[in-house]
Amino acid sequence: MKNVTLVFWISLAICAGLVIWGVIAPAQLESLTGTLTGEISKIFGWYYLVIVMLMLIFCAYIAFSRFGQIQLGQQGEKPEFSLLSWFAMLFSAGMGMGLVFWTTAEPISHAFIATPGAEAGSDRAVQEALQYSFFHWGIHAWAVYAIVALVLAYFKFHKGSKGLISATLIPLFGKKAMEGLPGKLIDTLAVFATIVGVASTLGFGSAQINGGLSYLFGTPETFTFQLIVLAVATFLFIGSAWTGIGRGIKYLSNINMGLAFILLSMLTIVGPTLYIFNMFTTTLGGYISNFFDMSFHLEPLNQDNRTWINNWTIFYWAWWISWSPFVGIFIARISKGRSIKEFILGVLFVPSIVCFIFFAVFGVSALDLEQKGITAISDFSLETATFGMLEQYPLGTLMSIITIFVIAIFFITSADSATFVLGMQTTDGSINPSNSVKITWGLVQSAVAAIVVYFGGTDGLQNILIIAALPFSVVILLMGASFYKTIRKDPAAKKR
Repeated sequence: MKNVTLVFWISLAICAGLVIWGVIAPAQLESLTGTLTGEISKIFGWYYLVIVMLMLIFCAYIAFSRFGQIQLGQQGEKPEFSLLSWFAMLFSAGMGMGLVFWTTAEPISHAFIATPGAEAGSDRAVQEALQYSFFHWGIHAWAVYAIVALVLAYFKFHKGSKGLISATLIPLFGKKAMEGLPGKLIDTLAVFATIVGVASTLGFGSAQINGGLSYLFGTPETFTFQLIVLAVATFLFIGSAWTGIGRGIKYLSNINMGLAFILLSMLTIVGPTLYIFNMFTTTLGGYISNFFDMSFHLEPLNQDNRTWINNWTIFYWAWWISWSPFVGIFIARISKGRSIKEFILGVLFVPSIVCFIFFAVFGVSALDLEQKGITAISDFSLETATFGMLEQYPLGTLMSIITIFVIAIFFITSADSATFVLGMQTTDGSINPSNSVKITWGLVQSAVAAIVVYFGGTDGLQNILIIAALPFSVVILLMGASFYKTIRKDPAAKKR
């Protein structure tokens, strides 16, 4: 394999160690990492709320400042991808199958299982369920991705630096440190977070596809069948990765957004249409009017409510931070040629609005069934909740089949994007890593997912990802400081 760096071999060794731990002692892995994750949520909950809000404020300031007109590339350079393809790709990488996984399950959980504070099943609980779903998947999440992607794209395409996390910190710490051991450790942390995050998602995705097929067609819901799903998906996403971003990921992302909106339209028509529109409007208003209250809400005097915040809001904020190396690097790669203002507004608002629409349609359709006593969606597993909801509406089987295709394509585009990011980070920032490197990382991701899922270590993987978010949050803050220090002196920022 050409041009692989020390980061490649260190990351590969860490992954091997993690897999061995997950195979030999999965219960110990889950218990130890779970305890540590709980302590981080309890001690650093305030920190996560504050820094994510600071990231959002920083993005807004940069977008509307004199820096907003600067291009993420050379002056006059045209964007590499059309606006529609750009939106489709950043959305597919940023949310992907997780959105399909949670659009039904999360509002149902908030309303009928563990509520933010209201009595379970009450009208207030139902309304807050959708509001907090908007909050968790809205502009806070995309601000985390935006700041990492913005800094990387600026240094790579505007300043000509290497496409590495460490390269963005050279203005603060110097070239020697960032090309030495400290820089290698930072890049390894980014690679590690990407591998663990994507492996967790591959495990969830194969389980949901298996659950959907089992629910619809009675296929066996076993690890063997899940492994077959994973193997087929691995073959497909490696094939997509071989063709490159300009073909495989772009075409699949465009197809999937089309399928997703067909599915949304069908469910909106056959579902509780007026209720969906009314809840969407009311929830959007509640989200906007309670924006700052939710952003800084910790419940220090109510332990039960604080536990809910730790399990959901703090978990999500840490999750988005831990995913930001992967998603940020990918968004940076596809954003060459766009102005900073266009970039920030596009990344913050377009995917957020799409997330809100998904949650309104899927979430409200599920809530309506449970409120009317038609079926208890809260009794379904996470993997089958969406299929159980769709079954209750006309054209349910057809919508379920489309859902499986949407999940499968999201599965492929997420893994495909990750192989590119991992290849880029382990070949000294090359924006076109070799196919052999991408295929190696594709096989590693699938192997980690298969082995850890088989031995029951998925929760341990998630915990490790949340633990990795704490040090990487400091890296993001340093990236923002380095970016601001550099852009203040940029001659392009002085022109009006």
